[in-house]
Amino acid sequence: MAAGCCREARGIVQTLLLGTLLLLVGQAVGQEVKAENVTVVEGGEAEINCKLHQYDGSIVVIQNPSRQTLFFNGTRALKDERFQLVEFNQKHVKIILSNVKLEDEGGYFCQLYAEDTHHQIATLTVLVPPENPAVEVKEQAVEGGEVELTCIAHRTRPAATLRWYRDRRELRGISSKQENGKTFSITNTVRFPVDRKDNSGIVTCEATHPALRGQKKQTQYVLDVQFAPTAKIIPSQMVLREGDNLVLTCSVAGNPLPAEIQWSRMNDSLSERVEVHGDLLTIPSLNMMDNGTYVCEVANKHGRSSDQYVLVVYDPGAIIEAQTSVPYAIIGGILAILVFLVICVLIVMVWCSVRQKGSYLTHEASGLDEHGEAREAFLNGGENHKRKEEFFI
Repeated sequence: MAAGCCREARGIVQTLLLGTLLLLVGQAVGQEVKAENVTVVEGGEAEINCKLHQYDGSIVVIQNPSRQTLFFNGTRALKDERFQLVEFNQKHVKIILSNVKLEDEGGYFCQLYAEDTHHQIATLTVLVPPENPAVEVKEQAVEGGEVELTCIAHRTRPAATLRWYRDRRELRGISSKQENGKTFSITNTVRFPVDRKDNSGIVTCEATHPALRGQKKQTQYVLDVQFAPTAKIIPSQMVLREGDNLVLTCSVAGNPLPAEIQWSRMNDSLSERVEVHGDLLTIPSLNMMDNGTYVCEVANKHGRSSDQYVLVVYDPGAIIEAQTSVPYAIIGGILAILVFLVICVLIVMVWCSVRQKGSYLTHEASGLDEHGEAREAFLNGGENHKRKEEFFI
């Protein structure tokens, strides 16, 4: 048993010595060669630095992540013109890598071959920022339904963050991530109800990423909401008389816009003098025969709509009376309101006067009572005085 304990103790001592030796070797390595990690955006320029300590002219080799030798003692070994040795001296080795690709990512070896081999690894990290995100719509949005939009960042490293905004408010969506080799494809899907007032509204997809350094990539999507049409007839003037020209405009809204606007006359056909050009109907030189109800009809795949206009043509004398009667009616209404207000003011004034007079009479009667009591007290004052004197005597 004693022999076993000795062997175990000897093993522990050997382990401690080996660990100490490795630590000293690591410190020596750290003292001989130092490398710096670098992070760069794809397509940018990377600077790989190796610092040498106590360099005595020994061999210095720089290798890429695939362990291919880039430079041997300052001499190019790999024919890749993107790597340029810009500095090589007893203390510093600097290499510039231009037009960095994702494939360039990894550890670059700085090796010093002296009595012992010393090396350090400079880790190159390549960031892939997102392009402007793409927006896809699942199906055509229709009034009263819902719209589903998907924002996509096809290639990023690390994964980008996507958010939806509408009227400066964030819309909560569902995010997903798919790995494609060293890059990621990110999606964010949002769904919300729409109405005709949402047509032509703007929804924004925003991508953020460490490589953008606080900036953001945005894509705006203009909502396309389809809805049934509406029609409204607008006349060129309100009061018409014989000889006037009338232009009716059929104002139409709808998505998609109706392809055709149909004009008709209720219970009759349009006169030969009527001119129809799309949303305009023109009747020149009006006469009494043009009186009637004119109809504008429109339709699209989501519904139909129509509006009516009743045309009444007056003779010149009638129209003058109709035009002058309107101001008189207004003046009459104003006068009636003024008379009513004057009557109300008079009633209030009379009521206040009566109330004030009643209060005066009440105070006057009260004053007379006090005066009578004072007079009676004066007349009877002698007798009372005598009684007081007799009482005190």
